[in-house]
Amino acid sequence: MIFAAGRGTRLAPLTDRVPKPLLPVGGRPLIEHILEFLVAGGIREVVINLHHLGHLIEQHLGDGRRFGVRIHYSWEETILDTGGGLKHAQPLLADEPFVVINGDSLLELALEELVAYHRARGAVATIAVRPDPEAARYGLIELDEADRVRRISGLPAEIPVGRLRGFMFPGLHVLEPEVFSWMEPGLAYGVMKVTYPRLLAAGLPVAGMVTRARWVNIDTPEALASADAMLRETPFHYPRMSRGGNT
Repeated sequence: MIFAAGRGTRLAPLTDRVPKPLLPVGGRPLIEHILEFLVAGGIREVVINLHHLGHLIEQHLGDGRRFGVRIHYSWEETILDTGGGLKHAQPLLADEPFVVINGDSLLELALEELVAYHRARGAVATIAVRPDPEAARYGLIELDEADRVRRISGLPAEIPVGRLRGFMFPGLHVLEPEVFSWMEPGLAYGVMKVTYPRLLAAGLPVAGMVTRARWVNIDTPEALASADAMLRETPFHYPRMSRGGNT
């Protein structure tokens, strides 16, 4: 699932007429880079949530065939944030594990590695995390020595036993359908701020996969310009799946 419903207010006035995922980065809309990343990882069916100028995203991507995927759209009458939007899209995601990626960021990672790591850990969710001196700005993800996520943005507030290491969240994770039982329908809330702390407080296994892969986002005009320059100079490379079958 790609989160693409937001207004992108920090990018206004650019996003007054163009939805954030359609802003050009490295010569084409960022969402095309995201689809390329997913296809390289074996994904063939994609759900995209829509609200602000969503019709432009739907018009541009269509059914997804020319990008090598089948796209399903999850329209939101009001913006439901990441958690509410995910729960709203549950009927389209079926009863199987799924990848979730933010529509305003991109990680130069072999998606297959993240999915394999998730399966090996037997986690209910696995979050890609990166070391960053400004990690708290993106929502601090704290891992224990076994790379199990213990706190996200300080939640749950109880301090776990042992030393924790802080990382940033680059907008990519793998979830099991079990998480839907911890999410209310019809409400607006963030999956990182509400759903994950519930999973952690309940003691469910949430894994963190540490990576130093290059990452870009476009949440501000400065970040957009930096991402555009980076992908023009050295485009991201997404390794293809090494085995048959699809993720």
